[in-house]
Order: sequence, then C-alpha cells, then structure tokens
Amino acid sequence: MKTRLAVALAVALGLAAPLYAADKAKPAAPTAAKAADMANNPFAKPSTLAFQYPAFDKIKNEHFAPAMEAGMVEHRAEIDAIANATDEATFDNTIVAMEKSGQLLNRATTVFFSLSGANTNDTLEKIQSEMAPKLSAHQDAIALNPKLFARIESLHAKRDKLGLDAEGTRLIERYYTDFVRAGAKLNDADKATLKAMNAELATLQTNFSQNMLKENNASAVIVDSKDELKGLSDEAIAAAAEAAKQRKLEGKYVIALQNTSGQPALAELQNRALRERLQKASVGRASHGGEFDNRAIVAQVAKIRAKRAALLGYENHAAYTLEDETAKTVKAVNDRLAQLAPAAVTNAKKEAADLQAMIDKEKGGFQLAPWDWSFYAEKVRAEKFSFDESQLRPYFEFDNVLKNGVFFAANKLYGLTFKERTDLPVYNPDVRVFDVTDADGKPLAIFLVDWYARDNKRGGAWMNEYVSQSALFGTRSVVANHLNIPKPPKGEPTLLTYDEVNTAFHEFGHALHGMFSNVKYPRFSGTSVPRDFVEYPSQVNEMWMTWPEVLKNYAKHYKTGEPIPQALVDKVTAADKFNQGFETTEYLGAALLDQSWHQIKPEQAPEASGVLDFEAAALKKAGVDFAPVPPRYRSAYFSHIMGGYAAGYYAYIWSEVLDADSVEWFKENGGLTRKNGDHFRKTLLSRGGSQDAMQLFKDFRGRDPDVKPLLERRGLTAK
Repeated sequence: MKTRLAVALAVALGLAAPLYAADKAKPAAPTAAKAADMANNPFAKPSTLAFQYPAFDKIKNEHFAPAMEAGMVEHRAEIDAIANATDEATFDNTIVAMEKSGQLLNRATTVFFSLSGANTNDTLEKIQSEMAPKLSAHQDAIALNPKLFARIESLHAKRDKLGLDAEGTRLIERYYTDFVRAGAKLNDADKATLKAMNAELATLQTNFSQNMLKENNASAVIVDSKDELKGLSDEAIAAAAEAAKQRKLEGKYVIALQNTSGQPALAELQNRALRERLQKASVGRASHGGEFDNRAIVAQVAKIRAKRAALLGYENHAAYTLEDETAKTVKAVNDRLAQLAPAAVTNAKKEAADLQAMIDKEKGGFQLAPWDWSFYAEKVRAEKFSFDESQLRPYFEFDNVLKNGVFFAANKLYGLTFKERTDLPVYNPDVRVFDVTDADGKPLAIFLVDWYARDNKRGGAWMNEYVSQSALFGTRSVVANHLNIPKPPKGEPTLLTYDEVNTAFHEFGHALHGMFSNVKYPRFSGTSVPRDFVEYPSQVNEMWMTWPEVLKNYAKHYKTGEPIPQALVDKVTAADKFNQGFETTEYLGAALLDQSWHQIKPEQAPEASGVLDFEAAALKKAGVDFAPVPPRYRSAYFSHIMGGYAAGYYAYIWSEVLDADSVEWFKENGGLTRKNGDHFRKTLLSRGGSQDAMQLFKDFRGRDPDVKPLLERRGLTAK
C-alpha cells in the first residue's frame, strides 16, 4: 500500500486528511529566530542531490518544525495571492498556480511523515502531536477559502470551453470535486463545525497510531527458554534471541508482533500454550485497558466521521468515501462482500473439519482454536501435498529475492536495470539505495529498500514517495518500499517466508506505479488514483513471484546455490487454493468490520466499553463470525481504517477482480515479455490519476472486468 504524506493541496483536501488535525487558529508568522533557523535548514531549498533525493545526513529533528512553520506561511501567502487576485480567473493563474504552490511545506512534510512511519523517535512523535493542529488550520484555510473556491468554480463551469487538453480539464474537475468534498459549499457556521470535527479526528488518529507502535512493542511475547520455541527454525530462534538482547533480556527470547491478528510463528510453534499466549496477545492488543487502549478512540472516531458525513450531506461516512472511488456506492460494496462471504465461510468450515480431523488423529483431545489453525494447516498441507512452508525459506534469501527476483522480473517485463549506490545518505543503516535506469538507458528513478523490522517502525508494509514525477516541475520519482522482516543476528542470512516474498513483489508493484508515472501535474502523479484501484497494479505484480522464469532465477538454496526443486514447485502450485477459505474469511471479516463502523449514524456509535460487542455483532450480522477465524484486524489495532483506508479496506478484493482478470490477459498473451510490459505501462501504469481509473483498465484489457478469474483463484466457484 502507498502513503502520500506531503501537504500539497490535493493532500490537504482529503486524500490523506486523517494524518493531520484541524484548528481554527491561523499559523503564526515565523519569528526572527525561526527565520534564522531556516537559513541553514536543509528544507529551505530543493535538495541538490540526484533527483532531489533528501539530504538525510543533514536533516535533523530540529529542522522539521521550523520548516513546516515557514512552509505554511509561504504557502498561505501564495494561496492568498491567487484567491485575492483582481484579474479574471484562468487555468494558469489559478489551477496551475495552486499546483506550483507550497513546495517548502511539501518538502518538509513529505520527509517528516515518511520518517514518522519508518524511523520515528520521541522527538518526532512530539512534533507530530504539536504540528497537527497547525497543519490542519492551514488545510482548512485553503479548502474553505470562499474567494479561492469562487475562482475554481468559475473555471469549472466553463472548463470545456478553455481549449485545454484532457489532463488540464480533468485537473479543474478534480480541484472542484476536492473542494466541494472538503466543505467549500457549507455556510460559515457549518464550516466552523467541520473544522472542530477535523481537529478532534486528527488528534484521535495521531494518538491511535502512536498507541499502536507502543502497544506492539509492549505486547511482544517474552519466552524464558529455548525449549518452548520447539518447531521454529534456527534462524527464527536466533532472531528471537537477538530481539531479546536488544531489550536487555539476555538469555530470553522475544517474539515481536506483526500488524495482523495471525502471527507467523503460530504455524511452527509446537508448544500449544505458547501459541495460545501469542494469539491472545495479538488479538487483545489495545483493547485490554491500560495506557495504550484504543477502544475509546475507535468509538469516537466512528461517531465523528458519521457526524461529518451528515454535515456534508451524506447518509454515512462510507457513502461519502465511496462516492469518490470506483465502487461509487455503499450498495455496490455491500453486494460484492455479500457475494463472497457465504462461500468463503463455507470453505473455511470445510478446512476447519480437516484440521480437527488431524487434531483427533494425533489424539490431541481439544477443539480447534484460532491459535491452532496455522499450525495444523501446515500439517494438513504436508499430508495433502507433501510439503510445508518451512521447506521454502532456504530458497528465499533476501538479496536473491530482491535482485534476482523482483528486479529481474522488472528487467524482463519493462527493460529496467538497477545499480546499488552507497554515496547517498540514508536515515537508517538498514536502508539500501538503487539507481533505476529505463530501457532507453536514461535515468528513471531512485529506489529505497527498507525491509527490516525495527521497534521504531510501524508495522505492515507500504510504499511512499519522497519525490513524485511531474512534467510541470521536471521531477522524477524517488520511491521507497518498506517491509517488516525480522532482522537476523549479524552474519546470519535473511531468509524470507513465502508471504514476505509475495509482499516484496506487491510493494514493488506500487513502486513501479510511481516510477512509471508520466503526467504533467503533481495532482495526478503515480498512485494518485482511487483507493480501490491503487492496489490493483501492485497485486498484478505479485504474479511474477511464481512465474517459472522468475522463480528459477531467484529461488536458490542460500547454502548450496541449488535451484528450488521442480517437485517442490509443483507441490506449491498444487496447493494454490489450499487454506483459501481461511484467508478469504479473515480478510472479509476485516473488510466487513470496516464497513460496519462507517455505515452507522452518529447515535449508533458505541461507547468505549461497547466496542468489542459492536464488533461481535457486526461479524455475526455479516455471517463471518466463525470463531476459529478471527478477522485479519480487530478494531482496536485496525490501523488501515484510522488512515486512508477508512471505509476502503474492501479495496484489496475489489482490486483483485481487476488483478485476476489482468493476470489472465498476461497469460493469454505470452506472459513475461517486453511487449506485454510496455502495453501495461503505456495504457495504465504511466497515466496515474490523469484519466478515469476504470477507463484505464479498459484501455489495457480491452473490455470491462470479469469477476470469474477471482472466484476461480480463491476457490469460490460452485463445486
């Protein structure tokens, strides 16, 4: 997934609004001291490094607040000059001028929020909390400026008569829509109410994200003896020992928690009591009382979002969100999820019966519980297909996956080449940097690889851009991928799980979307597309992970160099639909929870003490309350819906319809070829948000999407 963190105007108007707060106060003018600070501030001017790559070696914590303060003042002056101009509004003096504004603020906030996610510290967290109301006041001053909106509205009314190209006309339409959705047509009293709501939401959301980082660290499971870890690989045990050492717990072992309800170690740990402890620690996060409990935040955010939607004229927050996505309506999303849920749960129950049979066969003497699923699924997989996933890890070494897998596929499909460089500064020693060269030999982008987990790094995986492509500014992409792979002790190899390899290919699909962007205006750059479309290209890129030519190039034993045996590959392929009932049900559980929270009216929001009851009722109503399969995320640690995926977590499976259909196209047309890659790049990846998303799909595929490939992939077709 991508997080656009700059406070460019498009972001300020709601594309990433949950990251910021709202306040009535105007940003204060910088004092003389602040002005002096800016004289040596690395954000004062664009970076002189290649592609305006951030000067991480010069950027210090103390530079952010002065740069953001000065950036807001500069941006506000630029916007006021546009809004208060006495000459007639034109495309250049209004829309293009807005696109060009706010560059200092953009530079500072892009790096700040990127590091807040990838490499935070107490100082950055404090700055984030302190700057939130100021940044929001700045957003509101722009989005709710009546003179500015009047100029945009006048251009929107005559947009087809201005002689603009298609991208220019769409830019006017997008600005108009952004402003209306941000509340530009509200009266003054309602605007004041909206600002107050935004203020509270941003504060709550900031608190939620900071709670989650601390809660994940606090909830890590501490194990006293190596004997309890029986079943884990030597590499995993070494990583757990290293994690304990980092916490000054020498002699013990620490199993860190990943974002999801399920934890990777559950598939291997033989100690059932430890599995139970690990699972309960995971699903109980931020909902058991104490300093980092998020239940009150979840309830209050849902209530305020419902109130804000009503203020803006929508039935609920989901209706507000979905209007601007490819789904368009709540009904469309509900219908799609309802279409998938019954078959998914039916399959999950069949799978559960197989797991229970395995437990009974081993005379376990207990009923299948959530902490048993992954462990016994691997046993059933081994029995049915004669392999388990632990057999794959020796063939998935970090560098081989990256260079001979991810990069190799991009070379074959698009002609890209990659060269690692060590002369550019990084914000953490684990980060690696690569020059990306296009097929014509010209520099295309700079790519940062940040794959290791850290205590000061948020969970999950994501892509972000430090610099976005724009012909208006003559900029190319500086893009980063972030994963959370446990780092082994020094000198030990980094061996990835199957899912981690898949995630690496997925996130690189987002990176390609940014790198290949070929638009004029920053508003449309790269992944600036609807949320339920943005996952589609990245999901397509996952297909190359197991494409025979790619797999044999990177899946080599880290000790012997021997390629992965074809017999093992055949077993993986044969098991392709294995456990799909579980995987689809846990995903749908989370997606349906998201919709339940965002399809309520304000008075239906529970109090903090009722959050878990609300959750249970929502899952039951949707028919996905199957106890052995908890939702992938429970409400108190569902970070997606505290950010840009509010009412949008359905997007992954919505996008998968397009993805599965596109995979069929690649297969029908010869697979991993430059011709196919160039077609995908030209018709879709390069266009960003400059055209309607579904039209881009049609331009690529030649027709409307077909849901059948998705149903086949997930084993949801009628037997």
